[in-house]
Amino acid sequence: VQLQASGGGLVQAGGSLRLSCAASGSISVIGAMAWFRQAPGKDREFVAAIHWKSGRTDYRESVKTRFTITRDSAKNTGALQMNNLEPEDTGIYYCAAGNYHTTPDEYHYWGQGTLVTVSS
Repeated sequence: VQLQASGGGLVQAGGSLRLSCAASGSISVIGAMAWFRQAPGKDREFVAAIHWKSGRTDYRESVKTRFTITRDSAKNTGALQMNNLEPEDTGIYYCAAGNYHTTPDEYHYWGQGTLVTVSS
């Protein structure tokens, strides 16, 4: 499975961005798609996940009222709509595919990352 993430950029606090992730290859092995992020000097952290078949979702507590994860299984794409962005949301965002979970170890396929910068 190959993943291609896009949509990052620079935005002011309170603004919005939409990240996209296009999947190709052996899509049938995907149990879930997720987004993780990594800020400078910090560990990679879970942001959101969506079960590929059921559409069940899970979010990091700090983003659950502001971010929405979706997937289009017919087009093999996923997205993360981020609203009311905060400077603390700054980081490199990675899309990942694997087993439905919140830990990075459960995801075997990773995109290249896209940078999100939120200015105050």
